[in-house]
Amino acid sequence: MKSKIFIFFFCILVFSCDTNNPDNPGNNDINNTVGFGILDKLKGIWNGPVSSTTALGSYQEWIVDFRPVSNSQISAKNELDSLNDINMSFFIAKYNNQYRVFFRNGGSFNGMKRISYFLCDSVNENASQSYYRFSEVVIGKTRAYCELIFKNNGDSMSLKTYTNVYNTLPNAVLHMTWNAKRVDQTACMPAVNQFGFPQKQLTRDFSETFTGVTEAIYYGLAGDPYPESDQPYLGVSNISFTYLPSYTPDPSKKVLLVITTQPLISGFTLNTANLKYRSRYIITASTHQSYAFNYMHPGTYYLYAIYDADNNLNANSGDWVSTTNTTFNLSAEGTINSTTQINFTIP
Repeated sequence: MKSKIFIFFFCILVFSCDTNNPDNPGNNDINNTVGFGILDKLKGIWNGPVSSTTALGSYQEWIVDFRPVSNSQISAKNELDSLNDINMSFFIAKYNNQYRVFFRNGGSFNGMKRISYFLCDSVNENASQSYYRFSEVVIGKTRAYCELIFKNNGDSMSLKTYTNVYNTLPNAVLHMTWNAKRVDQTACMPAVNQFGFPQKQLTRDFSETFTGVTEAIYYGLAGDPYPESDQPYLGVSNISFTYLPSYTPDPSKKVLLVITTQPLISGFTLNTANLKYRSRYIITASTHQSYAFNYMHPGTYYLYAIYDADNNLNANSGDWVSTTNTTFNLSAEGTINSTTQINFTIP
């Protein structure tokens, strides 16, 4: 269950668009939205290893739960701890008299906020794979861009991000690679059906949004044209945990809070096959017994807490766990409170 969170050639493009050409044929008709196909391909829970040049390094798995939040937008949020999180969102926007899928990549790194906007400027879709490139809106791919490639009928995804490291390099270089498999689509289907997702409808009009700015990257919350607080449909889950009275936690230890879309426990037996249904998770101090998961998809969830006695970020012998499938239901734009108790030592 090792988890770290934070993100951030294949090239013969049958279809390529110039982001600086407002007269590019077809782009000014929403029915020809550039990159529209990616919206359907993203839905579901994805899991795979990350190779990264960031301070967090590489790690064995990153789990992302993409679900629609409107008829033309899909998003996911993840946390590592109270100082590190990421919110990714793809949606249809109008910019430079063109309709394109935009990628909003925002979050905190060591408590510092950064939000970046990318637009889809290259697409290649065929029977064997689909390729999408998203470039920073104002400067373009010399500043930053990302590539997403879907194969195996859309059930495998490769995400690569590139950056020129705060404009210190002449061109963007590889920053991170995530090779993921889609492990579930059941959790996203209620939202898919509710919104008839995806549809070719405008999410945001960015016609005047980036006028006069040097780049579509924002540090802190000021100026963000589509802040998290404006994201539709999502809610807040206030999660807490307690200890059985006979357990006394070491303040230096960590607790993993894990939220799944299917139960993990049958009696006192872990159903390892259901680990693929992990949706949100966080590492917190053993004495910090509450956390608010915000911008969370509506649905039914199961809550678990793991006291990491050996500091290896895995549930194994000697760790303490909660053994109840604590269940809660989050409604659209709702707020819930849910708590579980750590009550069992793994033999």
